[in-house]
Amino acid sequence: MEETKNLAVVNDFQLPQTNSNMSEAMAEEMDGLPTTFDRVKIPTGGGLAFEVPGDDPNNPDMAKEIVGVIVDHHPINAFWQNKYDGANNPPDCSSLDGKIGVGSPGGNCKTCPYNQFGSDGKGKACKNMHRVYILRNGDVFPLLLTLPPTSIKPFADYLAKRVITKGLRSYEVVTKITLKKATNTSGIVYSQAQFTLEGILDKDTAEKMRMYAQGIKATTRQTAIANDEYIVEEPKMNDEDLPF
Repeated sequence: MEETKNLAVVNDFQLPQTNSNMSEAMAEEMDGLPTTFDRVKIPTGGGLAFEVPGDDPNNPDMAKEIVGVIVDHHPINAFWQNKYDGANNPPDCSSLDGKIGVGSPGGNCKTCPYNQFGSDGKGKACKNMHRVYILRNGDVFPLLLTLPPTSIKPFADYLAKRVITKGLRSYEVVTKITLKKATNTSGIVYSQAQFTLEGILDKDTAEKMRMYAQGIKATTRQTAIANDEYIVEEPKMNDEDLPF
């Protein structure tokens, strides 16, 4: 806990005013409607700027960093029988917890043959991803950043070594997400997400953020996987390429 003394306390983070009934309001108002969040996209080819939705949906803003509070994160898996062709086709099988797949083939993700290395060349036919919902200062809803396999290890290291070991939770700190250029063993260049702890929320704000995070999970954990959520240009990784 000694290391937390060197971190700035953030006491000016503006939270949404309607956080106490978030779960109830979303359930009632969005009943029967698809729930979507503005999505941050990681560029291909080693780019160092995120695509962030702006006022014009056809012209996203470019941002070198995303700063906010992580209010939820969880693994997801998705399997498409046919390669992505730009059509709006949902996955043939998907899992919103990374454990149980729904669809064809469905079942236990851990033992599924499509979730094994070698089922798609050297990689996996089932795409393993991790969703991160980050709430920026003053926003009402969080942005959704879906991490490809090559960015999951940096995120896991950040949580384990920079947050949890300090006795903190992800919703109690301000996180900065940036990109760095990386190269796999085949020489393919790609963009990898990096995470930095920017500061700790004051106790009152942290408690309100905990309530917000609890309330919004009923929505984030039910949001369907988009057809283009997996970065199709992301280099295929085998067990030698992944830094696990």
